[in-house]
Amino acid sequence: MGRKVGPKVRKAKWIWQSMTGTEADAIKVENDVGRDLAGEIRRQLRSEPQPQLEQMLSKIGPRLAACVVNRFRTFSFEAVRGGEPNAFALPGGFIFITGSLVELCRCNRDEIAFILAHEMGHVIRGHAMDRIISNTAISAASRITPVRGLLSAWFQKVGVQFLESAYSQDLESEADKLAVRLAAAAGYDPQGSVRLLSRLAELKQNMEELDLGIYFSTHPAFSVRIRNVKRLICKLSS
Repeated sequence: MGRKVGPKVRKAKWIWQSMTGTEADAIKVENDVGRDLAGEIRRQLRSEPQPQLEQMLSKIGPRLAACVVNRFRTFSFEAVRGGEPNAFALPGGFIFITGSLVELCRCNRDEIAFILAHEMGHVIRGHAMDRIISNTAISAASRITPVRGLLSAWFQKVGVQFLESAYSQDLESEADKLAVRLAAAAGYDPQGSVRLLSRLAELKQNMEELDLGIYFSTHPAFSVRIRNVKRLICKLSS
């Protein structure tokens, strides 16, 4: 798999560069890392054409990205197959979402915008990159191993499950807050976040056997998230 990830071998100075180079250098490094992993995710999840969903993402995603202040940041939005509702972000702004999660959003653009903006928040705040470089295996080997060989071998072991695991509650809350601001700036109704989270909380309460998948089960409680986003929306509207 190491050979599949890319034809060029870059020495693993990427952690050093991301800490000591310019902001543009650091973001370029993130983009390189994310591109490598994105290619492997497409192979693992065997992405198939989903024209309606792709068309929706092609409209919502760029509107959100246009509101990001840091112009060095770029984002791409892709639909992947998956039984569970799921979304995740890679360093460099590669955002993936499953059709089943869009269905949970009832194909509502305001709700989908909140999900995409939440994942963008993890990239903008550096959470996505931090999660990769803080991994013990990556951190320990990064000084001596070609980064592409290192990432591919590591990702072959951990797979997509690593990306599905939750961030800390503080980081998830930070991404929620940025998502509300970003969605509102892009012209989407930030109340979409409240509607989505409230509906999912009700579904979970009324159907004990309902499986919302790892994406929601590992995030902070719906009640906490709803309270936090409501508070922020009030501030934005005041």
